[in-house]
Amino acid sequence: MLGMCRGRRKFLAASLALLFIPALTWLYLSVGSFQVKPLPLSPLEAQSSTLVGGAGERQALELRVRAVEEENRALRRELSRPPRSPSARLPNSSHRGNQSRTHSEEGTGDNEGQKAAAVGNSSDCVQQPVVDKCETIHVAIVCAGYNASRDVVTLVKSVLFHRRNPLHFHFITDSIAQQILSSLFHTWMVPAVKVDFYDADELKSEVSWIPNKHYSGIYGLMKLVLTKTLPSDLQRVIVLDTDITFATDIAELWAVFHKFKGQQVLGLVENQSDWYLGNLWKNHRPWPALGRGFNTGVILLLLDRLRKLRWEQMWRLTAERELMSMLSTSLADQDIFNAVIKQNPFLVHQLPCFWNVQLSDHTRSEKCYKDVSDLKVIHWNSPKKLRVKNKHVEFFRNLYLTFLEYDGNLLRRELFGCPSEADHNSPALSTLDEDDPCYEFRRERFTVHRTHLYFLHYEYEPSSDNTDVTLVAQLSMDRLQMLEAICKHWEGPISLALYLSDAEAQQFLRYAQGSEVLMSRGNVGYHIVYKEGQFYPVNLLRNVAMRQVNTPYMFLSDIDFLPMYGLYEYLRKSVVQLDMANNKKALVVPAFETLRYRLSYPKSKAELLSQLDMGTLFTFRYHVWTKGHAPTNFAKWRTATTPYRVQWEADFEPYVMVRRDSPEYDRRFVGFGWNKVAHIMELDAQEYEFVVLPNAYMIHMPHAPSFDITKFRSNKQYRVCLKTLKEEFQQNMSRRYGFAALKYMTAENNS
Repeated sequence: MLGMCRGRRKFLAASLALLFIPALTWLYLSVGSFQVKPLPLSPLEAQSSTLVGGAGERQALELRVRAVEEENRALRRELSRPPRSPSARLPNSSHRGNQSRTHSEEGTGDNEGQKAAAVGNSSDCVQQPVVDKCETIHVAIVCAGYNASRDVVTLVKSVLFHRRNPLHFHFITDSIAQQILSSLFHTWMVPAVKVDFYDADELKSEVSWIPNKHYSGIYGLMKLVLTKTLPSDLQRVIVLDTDITFATDIAELWAVFHKFKGQQVLGLVENQSDWYLGNLWKNHRPWPALGRGFNTGVILLLLDRLRKLRWEQMWRLTAERELMSMLSTSLADQDIFNAVIKQNPFLVHQLPCFWNVQLSDHTRSEKCYKDVSDLKVIHWNSPKKLRVKNKHVEFFRNLYLTFLEYDGNLLRRELFGCPSEADHNSPALSTLDEDDPCYEFRRERFTVHRTHLYFLHYEYEPSSDNTDVTLVAQLSMDRLQMLEAICKHWEGPISLALYLSDAEAQQFLRYAQGSEVLMSRGNVGYHIVYKEGQFYPVNLLRNVAMRQVNTPYMFLSDIDFLPMYGLYEYLRKSVVQLDMANNKKALVVPAFETLRYRLSYPKSKAELLSQLDMGTLFTFRYHVWTKGHAPTNFAKWRTATTPYRVQWEADFEPYVMVRRDSPEYDRRFVGFGWNKVAHIMELDAQEYEFVVLPNAYMIHMPHAPSFDITKFRSNKQYRVCLKTLKEEFQQNMSRRYGFAALKYMTAENNS
């Protein structure tokens, strides 16, 4: 604060001098013969007093004017430099706004900077190396598996939040991570962001010969082969671990490449633990390293120079030599990087510590962040991640959670003035009339929702007999309590689409990870569709869940229904019995409901009929929407012992099992109304037979009315628009299926 005040006083004095000294000079030169007493302007006061007569006084004044003008030019240069972007700061640290100490003044080991600070001016402003406005910044990340794919999203969010430049992400992934991340970025549609994927499986042979004890496994060694993996014309890249959080614009780090000198090809931060000093425990024997060694969570790679230095041969020879005595690596690629640097110190450019604040259990990072005013990169380099032991861990955790729960839709901002490769708005949107009272309904059909597939670990191989079936459903946060019950009733695979905000997705994650029932199931695929717009995109959610089904058949259900015990096996047997593989059939599972929150779930059809007779159960929606399930013919079902066929009727919306290649749901229907009806109509138009299973049933559990059904009931315009969309859908059906589709128009008019 004192330094800031002194700087302001200095600037004020210099400004006044800039205004008044030229005036005084002009006055002095004008009057000529007038005797003007020498101005006491130190430090030239002593010098000017030794000069005699008017000529001496004139010379002293001119010298002082030139000195003041030079000083003001220096001040103007300082003030014209771009301000630093605000970064995260520790609690109780000195907040300097855009003014902060230079890197060298922060004790980072940048000797060149220290020398410059010793001889340069003492301004608190920092001159940042310039990165062109539209220069693309390249970032490489190794990411494999479900958990890493989830973690890397937080890193990407933190980078996107601060960035002002186009970005090109290079992901080295396994097939799982590629599927998840390609879908995520495709639906995220962030302008000026390009993504490329490189198959990690093809690289395994390059590093699999290295024994590795690190928790990252073989993927922790793949940074070693980036010179071979990334495009040959890519000259430089920032390499990041997935457990990184940025608190500043990544362009600042990209600018550090300009500081590389001589044969420097690696930009690294010193390791902030005693690991490589070998004194953490008795008989601890680390790989060789230069001093404390360097952490490889953040690396600047000059790829073109590395290739000229034959990097591949260099690290391989080093690894082979050290493994003769070390037997395996403990810290994966980091051990090998450090062994190479030990032999070739000239390769490394040491980055200031704030570019990689390391939070492992044995960290000494506090020494770094106590000496600096800005933290730029936080690194959770511990298998325990956010549960590390650190007295400031709450602050770091809050910084991380800020991006974890941040609405990713807000990061879709344009970089104005930079060329964009594609128009991220759907062309169909431009054809819509914004004055149309149903514009918001129509718009929803073309809205692209950011989608994160397989939010949790999924592992399931369908049975080899080609009878396997997946339960498909969708839900929002208010139906989360149904998940455990469904998992207890259905032992087969499940594909769920969850409509959540970023913050709700984290609540769901905590809920799932705290549930023994859910964590014991590896065959449930959870697919997050992030909230956007004012309607619940029910049919989009169903389609997302359907597309991830990897079994030959799928049972299309809703989250508030509990299937009967054993339904999974019963449906598989029905596949064979009804020759589903060679016939287009939709197997109907009769739907019932209860008004009781506590229900003794019937274990058999006989028990269900008994509860039906006692009034504990009812046929589904018999009192408000009879037409929806009346064609199931519940009277016949009571005594049926074999499957029976039923005909399509207007407004029929049963729950069915169909083949995986059956048509998707129509996206124009959102919220409440006609979403399942339209799908069943489509199945009928494609000549699916509706066959009711005599010993199958499902029961709807009571819950509070959804927000969408409330809007439907209270908003007349909502009902008008739904009717309009329904008529347009029927017209589309007529165009697609011709004369056969006329029955849908007739049936609707007669209903």
